[in-house]
Amino acid sequence: MTTTALDGRPPQGSRPAARPGHRSELQAERVRAARLFLLPMMIALMAVAAWPLLRTIWFSFTNTSLSNLSGGEWIGFANYLTWRTLDSGRVIWRGTLVDPAWWNAVYNTFRFAIISVGLETVLGLLVALVLNAEFKGRAIVRAAVLIPWAIPTIVSAKLWAWLFNDQFGMVNDMLMGLGIIDHKIAWTASADTAFWAVIIVDVWKTTPFMALLCLAGLQMIPRDMYEAAKIDGINPVKVFFKVTLPLVKPALMVAVIFRMLDALRIFDLIYVLTPNSPATKTMSIISRENLIDFDKFAYGSAQSTLLFLIIALCVVLYIWLGKVDLGGSK
Repeated sequence: MTTTALDGRPPQGSRPAARPGHRSELQAERVRAARLFLLPMMIALMAVAAWPLLRTIWFSFTNTSLSNLSGGEWIGFANYLTWRTLDSGRVIWRGTLVDPAWWNAVYNTFRFAIISVGLETVLGLLVALVLNAEFKGRAIVRAAVLIPWAIPTIVSAKLWAWLFNDQFGMVNDMLMGLGIIDHKIAWTASADTAFWAVIIVDVWKTTPFMALLCLAGLQMIPRDMYEAAKIDGINPVKVFFKVTLPLVKPALMVAVIFRMLDALRIFDLIYVLTPNSPATKTMSIISRENLIDFDKFAYGSAQSTLLFLIIALCVVLYIWLGKVDLGGSK
């Protein structure tokens, strides 16, 4: 119930209620302003992402070559899957979906993503727990930990290529000095060690990224919970599994999914460190080979399209599971 003065006017200091029409006009103005501010970003995304993606999908259904990008003809799904029947009645299947080299690249990609992201998650969480503790010089340690992540991937790959060199690399000298190996190993040239060399470099570079995201989640946990557990005499290991891990899980899962998507499209590290090793040839590497090196532009476009679909499927699967949304809440 509102009160009014004797002359019928509202009391001094009271604020008149907003009219419904005025409120809707203000909301509409805010929506128009938001769209106007988002317009440059949408134009940039269309220019650098959406248009090249659509063109790549289009090329995958043609026989376009690198020397004649505008002269390709529509051939349907021939770059993905086609067959030809011989006079003897034998059917020969061709296309990306039956290409052993493509499926080897798919295997290498998922193997690399699962192992590297798994190691980075465990190590990143351990580093974050250390950085979250109170000790002298913590700020300096935090800055130092981020150095590998700050170094460009090309520089890191070239740096580790020299460290892994079989003739004068520091890795072989250290391992031989410790008695772990008795002869020099060609880490990036051997099929047995090239994959693990890539894993080592990727874990070294990206663990700080995981640690940074985990640290952000740890700092959201109230200190009172740890103090109460300490007063009650609860074992620190039990505190970690019962308090820390459940509370940091949303941030951890978001970090894992973003890192997994990044690992599935790994290119630059492998291209510099082990460009010709079959053990490290990923989907991005084999797509680039067909696009540029072998002049199979349409075939490489089909492989690039399949790579996009696989990553999109992983995103849809993650959202469908619904364990953690993008905001990090359960």
